[in-house]
Amino acid sequence: MERSVVRIHRTGGPEVLSFETETLPPPAEGEVRLRQTAVGLNFIDVYHRTGLYPLPLPAVLGREAAGTVEVLGAGVTGLQPGMRVAYPMAADAYASVRNIRADQVVPLPDGIGDRQAAAMMLKGLTAWYLLRRTFPVTRGTSVLVHAAAGGVGLITCQWASALGATVLGTVGSRAKAELAAAHGCRHPILYTEEDFVARVRALTGGRGVDVVYDSVGKDTFLRSLDCLRPKGLVALFGQASGPVPPFELQILSQKGSLFVTRPTLATYIAERAELQAGASELFEAVQQGHVNIEIGHTYPLREVQQAHRDLEARKTTGSTILLP
Repeated sequence: MERSVVRIHRTGGPEVLSFETETLPPPAEGEVRLRQTAVGLNFIDVYHRTGLYPLPLPAVLGREAAGTVEVLGAGVTGLQPGMRVAYPMAADAYASVRNIRADQVVPLPDGIGDRQAAAMMLKGLTAWYLLRRTFPVTRGTSVLVHAAAGGVGLITCQWASALGATVLGTVGSRAKAELAAAHGCRHPILYTEEDFVARVRALTGGRGVDVVYDSVGKDTFLRSLDCLRPKGLVALFGQASGPVPPFELQILSQKGSLFVTRPTLATYIAERAELQAGASELFEAVQQGHVNIEIGHTYPLREVQQAHRDLEARKTTGSTILLP
């Protein structure tokens, strides 16, 4: 079967993304062939493209998508041809058709569309583990979400708000502030116009927040520590501005016996049961209206270079999907 893929043969800028056609073999034992209808675009794709997170080359990029099962490999149970499924963390997603291990996909309920699923699986399950596992948020928790108008940010703000948290968030423009406010962020902070640490302290009566969810990295990390209450936690789950330089751990004691973690989605869904539990909670949150998946931009898969440029330039809001 012929398929289209986006592959890199070397690391670098968006220009290294190559749109190619090739033959796909039948699914192996334990795999299914999936006709993909929508593919998610995420910052981890940029990290792979640039070599920040190295991949064996050549490599097909992408980690999440949704589509329809076409063929079952030997030994596959629990799935049927025609079933709609999605996945949050499996290599080689930038493709029109692919083979994938059956245990990496989850069936989609009737109330979740394919594009919606592709826009939310990786980002939504990231929000899930941050809010439900890394630092369990409950009523009365105060959180600071960096990049609050981004794909993960909008989901995290909504979900945290539904859980009863007070949500503060940093944004880079007034338009993004309005977007974040419409998605559960009670206190958008325009970091281009005001000192976000001072603003967080003012909004919390000098106490600081319980947890900071930081996907920005180098530009925000040390100042994120200054936003915390004593014994608070920074969950550094991304590095859009670059990796955090080495720092003296003594800083954590000086600033109030703080905690820092560097979690990844792959760790939190490594077990099939956890993937299913996270997906179930995410689907429920969406179906109950607690989380609205904001698809800000769509691009044909052929235009993936422009999609990467826009993502890196922070021109995108919400989730972005590629259409095979």
